[in-house]
Amino acid sequence: MKFGKEFEAQMVQEWQETYVDYSNLKSILKDILRFKQLNNAPSPMAAAIKGKLKRNASLYRAFSGLTSRFRPDSTLKNNEDEVILVSAVQEGDGEGDYQTMFLRSNEEGAEHELVFFRRLDDEFNKVIKFYKKNVAEVIVEADELSKQMNALIALRIKVDNPVIVQNDVNLVPNGFSSNSSSIDHPTNGGNQAWSMMNVIQEEQKEEDNDGINGGEGNKKEGFKAAPLEVLDHVKINVEVGTPLSTLKAVIRSSKSDLSFSRKELRTAEEKITRAIVEFYRKLRLLKSYCFLNQLAFSKIMKKYDKISSRNASKAYLQMVDKSYFGSSDEVTTLTERVEDTYAKHFANGNRRKGMKKLRPQAKRERHRITFLYGLFSGCSIALTVAIILNLHARALLKSVERDQYMVNIFPLYSLFGYIALHMLMYAGNIYFWKRYRINFPFIFGFKQGTELGYRQLLLLTSGLSLLTLAAAISHLDIEIDPRTQTFRTLTELIPLFLLILVVSIAFCPFNIIYRSSRFFLIRCAFRCVCAPLYEVTLPDFFLADQLTSQVQAFRSLEFYICYYAWGNFRERSNKCEDSEVYRVFYIVVAIVPYSLRFIQCLRRLLEEKDAAHGVNGLKYLSTIAAVALRTIYQFQKQKATTWLVLAAATSGMATIFNTYWDIVIDWGLLRRKSSNPWLRDKLVLPHKVVYFLAMALNCVLRLVWMQQVLGIQTVLFLHGTALTAVVASLEIIRRGIWNFFRLENEHLNNVGKYRAFKSVPLPFCYDHNGDNSM
Repeated sequence: MKFGKEFEAQMVQEWQETYVDYSNLKSILKDILRFKQLNNAPSPMAAAIKGKLKRNASLYRAFSGLTSRFRPDSTLKNNEDEVILVSAVQEGDGEGDYQTMFLRSNEEGAEHELVFFRRLDDEFNKVIKFYKKNVAEVIVEADELSKQMNALIALRIKVDNPVIVQNDVNLVPNGFSSNSSSIDHPTNGGNQAWSMMNVIQEEQKEEDNDGINGGEGNKKEGFKAAPLEVLDHVKINVEVGTPLSTLKAVIRSSKSDLSFSRKELRTAEEKITRAIVEFYRKLRLLKSYCFLNQLAFSKIMKKYDKISSRNASKAYLQMVDKSYFGSSDEVTTLTERVEDTYAKHFANGNRRKGMKKLRPQAKRERHRITFLYGLFSGCSIALTVAIILNLHARALLKSVERDQYMVNIFPLYSLFGYIALHMLMYAGNIYFWKRYRINFPFIFGFKQGTELGYRQLLLLTSGLSLLTLAAAISHLDIEIDPRTQTFRTLTELIPLFLLILVVSIAFCPFNIIYRSSRFFLIRCAFRCVCAPLYEVTLPDFFLADQLTSQVQAFRSLEFYICYYAWGNFRERSNKCEDSEVYRVFYIVVAIVPYSLRFIQCLRRLLEEKDAAHGVNGLKYLSTIAAVALRTIYQFQKQKATTWLVLAAATSGMATIFNTYWDIVIDWGLLRRKSSNPWLRDKLVLPHKVVYFLAMALNCVLRLVWMQQVLGIQTVLFLHGTALTAVVASLEIIRRGIWNFFRLENEHLNNVGKYRAFKSVPLPFCYDHNGDNSM
């Protein structure tokens, strides 16, 4: 891969504008090369003679030793000095910009090289200012984390050994001043606190361990043993995430006094651990930012030397190395100290264990997973063929039992089909997100190393498909075999047993079948249901959008309740659609997912004061009206024209509104003045036609709604229930396509206004007087 593509691939997308504009500098170099080719193009004969002489000369020089590598350094230096002169210009605010003076400006075509160095200086000054700004920020964060660690160490001592002797005598040997808190080491208990004090003492003895507060030289102070008086100036922060916690914060103040309980200690440790891990990630990204830009400057200067036949790269790169950008070591020092601190205080001194948590390794792909999902997929295909042959053998599609089976049994199994199809589309999303390096684990907020890959999703999908198809064919086989006719009740309960099994696996508390991912999904689903009570994060509204495409699955769940609770499942019959209660809930179940998204939009509108969320809420409100009116019209035995007009009008408005929002807002496309006409400035996919096809397909799949409203039987041989399942499946496919482009737009443009780093709340809050005491 060429460096330009690799450079773009390794960028932090939220910082993309602050990197070296490598492609622009390359285009200027192409102008220089084009000018030289037009003005210095030798005749064909001269070029041939020159090439022959050059080969002959190089042959003789190879044996004579007269090569350029043996020329004196002074000659090389003089040549460089004659090309460019780089200097730092001090401005009024003390910030210095670097400027390059091109010393060959009187030569023909030098205007292109002047433009190149002017642009190169602009890029370098942009990079160094951004880097300085972020280094200053991480130093401030490091200082805050140092104070938090002081409080945590003191709290550990206080909780693990509450017998504290406050006097002026230093009872702990080797390491504490006379004003430090002393610990009375009891005969029984207190071993953990004593070992913690030993760790602190050992930390003080090491000269190179100065903490992570980011000062310079010997002035850096590390995580020294904090005196227990620190706790007199510390309060514990109360998270404000729900109305209940907000009310508690108002009653008890937003900062609560420490009660020195183990629960508080455990909570504080978890928060500081998350904060340090995120801080370490920021340091690593800053190091990567510094390295990539230095490499870009080196590459572009070597290209300049090659094109211009000059030797200016050494002088410019020496300036880069001597600048703050190339010579500062704050980030490296902070990185090492964070590693030491995390290993000592959160990994029991085991550096290897600490590094595994700070820097999780990429998950190794196991051949077992590939084998299993291949096996399950093959078995599923075989069962599908067997079911088709079974239906053909019984002539079920032409028999009188067809309607009975489609109305009563097919909706029970179609639920699992919707789930499996959605999982399959999500597996495809993950595959393409990884292929085009879209950072979906960070965007969704997965814990590092716990996100599922597409192979794991395919394994789960094929496993669910295998279970569903096995249940379906067993259902048919039991009916065919005369010996099993007495098991009719058990036969009809097979779908219910399958549903209970799937739900049990989803909520299984044991650490099997990807527990962390299952619980992450459950937590997000709970936050969606309790949308007004929680701050809306990207995983919350992303999952709620997925639920809006699973309306038919929710209706299938409602049918489960009706069929097994009020229907005569032993005789395979039901009167669900004749029940007024069922009809009401049929509408309610359909509008619940859209209502959750509507409430989420209102919450974000109140918090962020952004009118776009209000408009988005109106979109979901129009969809709720369309779904309700369409369902009412569907249940009418005598189709009234008034209801048809209302259903068609609301569905048409909702379709246009949703289609526009999908393409323009969620995908960020149809930008007429974009550098990619009618798309957007930043794209991931190399082929632009894919975006136009996706937009066209989205419009077509959105129009499927109108088929249901107008009652057009597009496929005559399909039963009405099967046609509903096909329409629901097309909506799931449309959602899968939407997922890729929505996350691509978030990755490139941060449209959700989420940061490049997670904002982790810290557990302790220092009073102003307490800061001075530190």
